[in-house]
Amino acid sequence: MVTLFDVLTVACFAGMVIAFFYWTDRAPRKLAHLLLSGALFAVANQLANVGSMLFASILIVAGIGYSVLIIRS
Repeated sequence: MVTLFDVLTVACFAGMVIAFFYWTDRAPRKLAHLLLSGALFAVANQLANVGSMLFASILIVAGIGYSVLIIRS
């Protein structure tokens, strides 16, 4: 099943991985924090698949925001 949320969450995850390799010092602590964002994207994808579009959107925005905060710090 390919939905908009499937593509969006995979793109967010890929962007997070690319940002980790290009704009961080590759510290294990930052990677652990980014794993939390990856889990948020996975949960958001599953919520969207069962029809909770609002909660999925909130989790995606929260995951993106948290990833940006971690990468900038």
